[in-house]
Amino acid sequence: MGIFGRKNDETATTAAQAGPDLGSLTGEYTVDPAHTTLGFVARHAMVTNVKGSFTDFTGSLHLDGSDPAKSTASFDVQMESIDTGNADRDGHLKSADFFKIDEFPTMTFRSTSAESLGGEDYRITGDLTILGTTRPLTIDLEFNGSAKDPFGNERVGFEGKSEILRSEWGLTWNAALETGGVLVSDKIKLNFDISAIKSA
Repeated sequence: MGIFGRKNDETATTAAQAGPDLGSLTGEYTVDPAHTTLGFVARHAMVTNVKGSFTDFTGSLHLDGSDPAKSTASFDVQMESIDTGNADRDGHLKSADFFKIDEFPTMTFRSTSAESLGGEDYRITGDLTILGTTRPLTIDLEFNGSAKDPFGNERVGFEGKSEILRSEWGLTWNAALETGGVLVSDKIKLNFDISAIKSA
């Protein structure tokens, strides 16, 4: 994800201020679904927020501690696993009005670039594919650190956030309200809380 990089031409003083040798975290990682949340928030009826997440997904990361531009991320999300805490609403989201899961069972993300923004802040850009439409998505990330868990796994964690207009991916269903406005917002907030285990 490019979340460990420092520019090669930085001085030794700057490197020392950065803390431990983040280069040691370079490697391949598998996202741990049991400790990862891929969430979203939509405005409902103009007055409240509905939160949801996807519970079935796979993800892999290549982290490069010396050159963040070489870091990558890949996710595959099963749309059947959408969960907003309401079975009727979830059924509607899976239908032809929204995600058409019979025709498009998977949502994917493939990174195309990554950069350091300074400190623990990073940015990754990639291709998000929904309903067969692929458009760029940029995610701002905060590195939460690394640790070895009680089972000997080397873990890294980070939080991310972004916003999209769902209509740009063909998600256009809506209903007008008598008081003005629409039932479901076009703008969707995305949030990520990710834990990944080093595999190589």
